[in-house]
Amino acid sequence: MPKNATKTKREASDLDKSIDLGIDQFGRFLKLSWGWIVISVLILLFFISGKTVIGLNPGTLLTGIFEIGFAICYILIQFIALFWFLGRPRLYWVMPGETGVTFNDYKGNPEVLEAARRVVAVLGGVKEFHEMGGKPVRGLLLTGHPGTGKSYLAQCMSTEAGVPFAYASAASFRAMFIGMDVLMISRLYRKARRLAREYGGCIVFMDEIDAIGASRTAGGGSNMAMGGGIFGGMGGSGGLNQLLMEMDPPNIETGWFKKVLRSLGLYQGRAQSEPVLTVGATNVPESLDPALLRPGRFDRKINVAPPTDKYRPEVIEYYLNKVKRSPKISIAAISARLVNYTPVEIKHVVNEAVIIAHFDGRDEVTYKDLVEAQDVHEYGLRQLSELSPIERRRLAYHEAGHAVACYYLMDRYFPSFVTLHMHGDLEGAAAFAAWRQKETIITQSKEDVLARIQVALASRASEELFLDVNLNGVTGDFASATQTAAAFIGAYGMDGTLTSYLAFAGPLGANPLSIPELAERTEALLQKQFKAVKQLFQEHSEAVIAVAEALIEREELVAEEIKQLIEEADARGVVKTVFTEFEPLLSNGHNGHLLSSGNGKRNGTGALSGPRIDAAPQNKEAQGLQPRAEQGYSFLEQPDNPYA
Repeated sequence: MPKNATKTKREASDLDKSIDLGIDQFGRFLKLSWGWIVISVLILLFFISGKTVIGLNPGTLLTGIFEIGFAICYILIQFIALFWFLGRPRLYWVMPGETGVTFNDYKGNPEVLEAARRVVAVLGGVKEFHEMGGKPVRGLLLTGHPGTGKSYLAQCMSTEAGVPFAYASAASFRAMFIGMDVLMISRLYRKARRLAREYGGCIVFMDEIDAIGASRTAGGGSNMAMGGGIFGGMGGSGGLNQLLMEMDPPNIETGWFKKVLRSLGLYQGRAQSEPVLTVGATNVPESLDPALLRPGRFDRKINVAPPTDKYRPEVIEYYLNKVKRSPKISIAAISARLVNYTPVEIKHVVNEAVIIAHFDGRDEVTYKDLVEAQDVHEYGLRQLSELSPIERRRLAYHEAGHAVACYYLMDRYFPSFVTLHMHGDLEGAAAFAAWRQKETIITQSKEDVLARIQVALASRASEELFLDVNLNGVTGDFASATQTAAAFIGAYGMDGTLTSYLAFAGPLGANPLSIPELAERTEALLQKQFKAVKQLFQEHSEAVIAVAEALIEREELVAEEIKQLIEEADARGVVKTVFTEFEPLLSNGHNGHLLSSGNGKRNGTGALSGPRIDAAPQNKEAQGLQPRAEQGYSFLEQPDNPYA
């Protein structure tokens, strides 16, 4: 048989099937609705004839129907108004063209951006993709720390796709009455599908989706309020169940017009689901219900992390280019200070720098403004303290010990801030020294851990060497040093021990006593590191005194000032060492030239004396001796990061 004849016969057969299906649907409609059709015809004949039946004429009947209908409508309007107000979540619709953020505005995560591009391409409908039998992604879950740009990425996706974008707070779906969350979610997706039919797609973004998507097995949404009734007490899992259904719905007709045509048998064909993409954002993905995370709902999961060292500079440059700034600002220097910062935090620091510059009477941002803005962001506003001279000196040498030890021992960090005043975000700290990473740090070597212990013990070493006192402000330092030393022995295995006390953890946590003689070994390690940091301060006593005395005078020091003080102190120490070593030559003469009193017979052939280290306390409070304050230090006019 010819192929054309076979094709014609198949088309005729398909047409017959379509006609038969339409007749069946129309017959089913008549079978199910014949009663209402008969009643409607009789009522219509009654009104047309105008005759009185059982004492009722059409006018009286219409009046009664109107009164009953008015009463019903009056009651319904009250309920509808009540549920309409209660059933409105925090929902914002952004239509195509209303926002200008695109993928070009998203910086710092190129891998995440590429994944988002693919999702948008599939949502927009790629012909080759559909011809291969692929289906668009239904859900995209964005996880990560707050401020990494999850909602910003969703806005960029909606702009690039050219489809409506709904921004919803998942917490707003939790209502006082049971069933309201189901109603709100149903209304949201009904509108999303309607817009998807009009624009070819729609994106629904739910921020903090764990508010309604918490695991039911873990008790996140299954417990009901006491008393029951219509009050749900913020409980119930109906909203989650409705969300599960809306994200993976059956292929049913949702448009009312096509529903009418199907009922009349005038429309056939398979119902197609509208391309609605649900984008969820959460900081705790482990708390979500497993049914929500399965393929078919959240098909794709993307972890949005803070920018790495490689891509952080482009985020900083992007936000700095939006403000007036000094061309002398080094992007690399700022990037070295903002390690592990999220894009939102970077934006906040830049904006704070603009505020500082504005109230200082300048029209452009400088490096100093950015440093001050970062300090305010991390430590809070300064709260001036009225300290007595003895307290200022004690706190200054305590914190100078931390800063100087960090400078010499922690190669991957730099001392960034030392203050004698309290700050709002560090409650309980009368004074503190802070340091920052130079780069992203994941691992630590044995030397790095020992350096941390020495930095923690540096406060007590500074007090003993330069003040000859033991102060009670080292409790936190000792606790930190002891904890690190115990981990050095019993968790990291850096002293030869392979047994980890973490393996013997009980209900109350790890049991350090499971390691033999851990307390004695920890004490020995702490004593050894304490002697090491004291030796360091004896060799660099000029640096400790310089930082402490400058801190007494200025009350706060930033990274550039700390580095300048230590370098100048080291330079003076080198000069002093050189003069000490050559003192015999200078006092006895050289090559026959008499430089000072002496017989001149040694001619430089004697052994040179080594540098002298005075191990005695250099500033005893009991004797009232105080180091000479260093003079002449000032803020750098054009500072750069000296540790980058």
